Amino acid sequence: MDVSMTLWVLTILGLCALIAVDFFIGRKPHDVSVKEAGIWTVVWIVLAGLFGVGLLVFGDSQASGEFFAGFITEKSLSVDNLFVFILIMAKFSVPTHLQQRVLLFGVLIALVLRAIFIAAGAAVIANFAWVFYIFGAFLIYTAWKLVQEARSDEEDEEFEENRLLKSIEKRFGVADRYHGTKLFIQEHGKKIMTPLLVVMLAIGMTDVLFAMDSIPAIFGLTQDPYIVFTANAFALMGLRQLYFLIGGLLKKLVHLSYGLSVILGFIGVKLVLHALHENGVNVPEISIPVSLGVICGVLGITTVTSLVAAKKQTAAEEDERKSVGV
Repeated sequence: MDVSMTLWVLTILGLCALIAVDFFIGRKPHDVSVKEAGIWTVVWIVLAGLFGVGLLVFGDSQASGEFFAGFITEKSLSVDNLFVFILIMAKFSVPTHLQQRVLLFGVLIALVLRAIFIAAGAAVIANFAWVFYIFGAFLIYTAWKLVQEARSDEEDEEFEENRLLKSIEKRFGVADRYHGTKLFIQEHGKKIMTPLLVVMLAIGMTDVLFAMDSIPAIFGLTQDPYIVFTANAFALMGLRQLYFLIGGLLKKLVHLSYGLSVILGFIGVKLVLHALHENGVNVPEISIPVSLGVICGVLGITTVTSLVAAKKQTAAEEDERKSVGV
């Protein structure tokens, strides 16, 4: 898809405008209700759908299909991020009325850092076609690792700060309590960070780690930087509302890791086949309609089997409680 600099600028300005509207509507710290989160989740999904339709009308079916496949993949992978976000919120004891502010700025940090990753990835792919082999192998390895982690049945571990975050805390110092929405305060004549800023940085940095598999995954569906960026942007910008909407339901998605492993493994194979095709090897390539069908099908099956398994587990626990009571 041929994208002019004007279109790039208009797209970024449009996304900035949407983020500004989202910020000013929810600028007052408050506890986010399920209704509010549900409305905004639908709004972001509809906006993504309209953007995809716009690509179909003003671009072509290939670009539209790639966007929807990329958006759905990034959205599904971002749901897995929410597990870690919950651990981070618990680790820093973030007050519920401040969690929306944390997620908003954390996601913005992640979006900027992902844009840098995407630009670097596009440059590497444009000059070194063999990188598809590396991306493909990495995704297949990540898929296998997800399966191993899912089968281990280990409890969620406590979030541990990385070295970069710890060094930032040591350099600036951190207050011992939250001070509303302030990011810095003056203490003993020195400006120090509040825990709110630390959590925002933790959310943004953690998302970058998840981008290590999600960025190669979407490049396996499209090599168009414009589509890669917009799919990531729409997936990330609705993540805050999704956190409040399905935060309590995440534990019921017991098979999510298996579904994501299948998707990542599938895209990894697709990347390897594409690399072989580029090198003149006569192998079949997986089309975007097939990719979109596989992704949607796997997510649908995973959701249904997860809910069925969660329901059976709840019933078994209820029977156990009754038997103990007797």
